[in-house]
Amino acid sequence: MKPLPSFRKAVWLNEPRLQQVMAVITRGGGEVRVAGGAVRNALLGVPIADVDLATTMLPTDVMRVCKAAGFGVHPTGFDHGTVTVVNGGIPFEVTTLRRDVETDGRRAMVAYTSEWAEDAMRRDFTMNAMYCDAAGKIYDFTNGYGDLLRNRVRFVGDAKMRIKEDYLRILRFFRFHARFGKGGPDKIGLAACAKLKSGLKKISAERIRQEMFKIVVAPRAVPTLKIMAASGVLRKIIPYTDDWRLIGRLPDDAVLRLYCLAKKPDDLKQDLRLSNAEAQRIDDLGTGPDLSPKLKMSEQRTMLYHLGGQAWTDSVELGWASGRASKRDKKWRALLDLPKHWPIPKLPINGQDLLEAGIASGPYMGEVLRSLEDWWVASDFVPTREELLERLKHDA
Repeated sequence: MKPLPSFRKAVWLNEPRLQQVMAVITRGGGEVRVAGGAVRNALLGVPIADVDLATTMLPTDVMRVCKAAGFGVHPTGFDHGTVTVVNGGIPFEVTTLRRDVETDGRRAMVAYTSEWAEDAMRRDFTMNAMYCDAAGKIYDFTNGYGDLLRNRVRFVGDAKMRIKEDYLRILRFFRFHARFGKGGPDKIGLAACAKLKSGLKKISAERIRQEMFKIVVAPRAVPTLKIMAASGVLRKIIPYTDDWRLIGRLPDDAVLRLYCLAKKPDDLKQDLRLSNAEAQRIDDLGTGPDLSPKLKMSEQRTMLYHLGGQAWTDSVELGWASGRASKRDKKWRALLDLPKHWPIPKLPINGQDLLEAGIASGPYMGEVLRSLEDWWVASDFVPTREELLERLKHDA
């Protein structure tokens, strides 16, 4: 196997605030290493979002030594051994080495350990079970590096056991494959996911939402969704369509892709606990007009005015992806970019203007204002405030 590299000179590892936290824990008597995603991403050469640390030091001692060093300390996951240490505005999750004592498919009771290999064996995938010390030495107890080199997402140890510890790992398996995998997924892992897919019923909609939002925008989203469908996993999440071409032509937007994936898009709000803004986008997509570059410019502006920027963008993206036009088509691109070049104007008059003109507040005022707005829009937004007020005088 290819020898493990060293991160001794890596810029991310030698970041002073990270090194300071690791040094404080080490001086306090604990062994500490970078764990999981940061090591994986560094080996893959992709951006590192967060740096998490693992340590042999107990959480109470982590809090004690880090407070004494002047760091911000927050017991964010204290019951599971996690303390967030903030140094110079950068948060680091510091978790004591653990082993699972009891699991129910959603959460685990843990016991602390001083054995790094034992901690590695409770993690989900081999690519997430590597560690790196402050000097840049990598520790790999599960052949995670070998799997990374093969772009293979493989469960640590027994795949069925890892899934039964937390059924969300079924979706994480597909999510990591969609992001990092090549070719077909690990056969043993896929078989375990298919066999235990009913366990997803134990997982909250919020946790499923997080994984699905990441899956559908991953680099290999469509091939992975096809595998999820073939294995029977996808139908445990939502009733789905199989318009893979359309989904693949959409931009990397989770709401848009889920709208096209779902057989019943209106159910997504409840099934995946969408936010109000996300649910509104789904509603707008379901009731929105068919947009096309064939529309006259005045028609485009009118529709953009009534739709608003987000609904306009979503409708254009959906229309573009649904057709045969190339993603480099200049006419569709111009349609999509219209909000950038034509900011949606605001009606130059309001209710106060009507009050001053002698129109009493109430339903009639609303009718007058809507009538003026309709005329203004039909006039391609050209009439000024003064012209609108003059029209009001004539119509009154």
